[in-house]
Amino acid sequence: MLLLDKLLVTLRAPGWRGDLLALLAGVLTTLSFTPFDIWPLGLLSAALLYQGLHELTGRQALWRGWCWGLGLFLSGISWVYVSIHVHGYAPPALAALLTGGLVAGLALIPATAAWLWARWLRPEKGLWLAATGFAALWVAQEFFRSWFLTGFPWLYQGYAHTDTWLAGWAPLGGVWLLSFLSVFTACLLSEGRFWRKPRQGLPAAVLLIAIWGGGALLTQVQWTRPAGTPLSVALIQADIEQSRKWDPAHIDYTLATYRDMSYAQRADLIIWPETAVPVLSSSAMPFVQGMAANLAQQGSTLITGIPVDETDAHGERRIYNGIMVAGEQPNHYLKHKLVPFGEYVPLEDVLRGLIAFFDLPMSNFSRGPQQQAPLEAAGHRLAPMICYETVYPDFAARLAAQSELLISISNDSWFGESIGPLQHLQMARMRAIESGRWMIRGTNNGVTALIDHRGDITARIPQFTQAALHGYVQPREGLTPWLRWGSWPLGTLVVAALLVCMLARRKH
Repeated sequence: MLLLDKLLVTLRAPGWRGDLLALLAGVLTTLSFTPFDIWPLGLLSAALLYQGLHELTGRQALWRGWCWGLGLFLSGISWVYVSIHVHGYAPPALAALLTGGLVAGLALIPATAAWLWARWLRPEKGLWLAATGFAALWVAQEFFRSWFLTGFPWLYQGYAHTDTWLAGWAPLGGVWLLSFLSVFTACLLSEGRFWRKPRQGLPAAVLLIAIWGGGALLTQVQWTRPAGTPLSVALIQADIEQSRKWDPAHIDYTLATYRDMSYAQRADLIIWPETAVPVLSSSAMPFVQGMAANLAQQGSTLITGIPVDETDAHGERRIYNGIMVAGEQPNHYLKHKLVPFGEYVPLEDVLRGLIAFFDLPMSNFSRGPQQQAPLEAAGHRLAPMICYETVYPDFAARLAAQSELLISISNDSWFGESIGPLQHLQMARMRAIESGRWMIRGTNNGVTALIDHRGDITARIPQFTQAALHGYVQPREGLTPWLRWGSWPLGTLVVAALLVCMLARRKH
């Protein structure tokens, strides 16, 4: 107990020791996610930040929050360096500088939240209100991170609970509700003086049991129901090297690989990953439609990633990152959430030509419309998501509400052998839990998987292997509360909690 008291004093005091603890606390959150999955460390991380802001001024809290964010993003998105250096051809020093700039910039978001907490929101009295307000502020900064500058919704606290009892709440309020409940839990558990008083500790214990036990009970609820019979699927993981993907001399090999691997399959749906066809649709359609016609003779429908080029009424040519259901009545979806620098270059007129990283192949995609119809294949509607569109909770929910299946195609080759693809897989699992729908996830080199409506992986194949994944998916219909209401109920709670905290702060 004496050691814990000394740690608490160090944590709450301004200075480098508390800042260092905050940085280490940020790293703990990364360890709570896949592939480590030590989820209690996420609770500890939130508790350490909450206690570390207990007595700081606004300026001190700003720095401490930045240190926590630095630890989180430095450890959690280190794979960005692989994308910039290995596939973006930037020298190690420049790649490290660009990665560090991104990490430092993202850390400003939790830093700002910490400043708001210490300066305007932290109640002088009332542990219940403080815990609720801090959890609400946490979710507010996650909301902000999904929107600001097109958003970077990675490493949300709730993802650590994909396999815990809290996952039962995801169909009601999405990953953000899990973030709220986990941070609220961490704040309450960290208040030692709170638990020393039975009059306060007993209600808190009952509430926490209700939250976690209620989540366990909710995992047994069937929010959606089967729609028709299961479909057989074959996902082609061709494992094409990223360095050769857009090489004109390698295109014939790529197309032949997908052709030969597909003809060997027997399935209702045969799925190729993101930009599997490395040729503009205006030139590639004879090949794609020929493949679709041949596969249709054996009862299969081809779905492929392909760059789609279109000419508008003004004669301007636009290129989109697309996914297409090929066949007699083809239909496609054009990617809306584009990856900065990978698919488009911000401040293009200034940055183009400075370094190779700003001139990557196919980094001039146009943004697809925000409102698009789902794909239609094998008599069902599929909610399409390309690459990191999967990590936008609200965006994915709008698509899922119109569909019976989720389909995500990606090219996680950009991440190399880092933890990035495994984090991406965990977020795809959360989308399945939130929507009560199966997820078909096809990638170039992993992680290719089938995920059921509870978020469990029913089939997967190893990364960095050339193979086809066979399995079945069950289309489902009906709306979970999350699909019906989205983030509005939780957003209202967050705003209300923050307003009450601000009024309580002003009163004292």
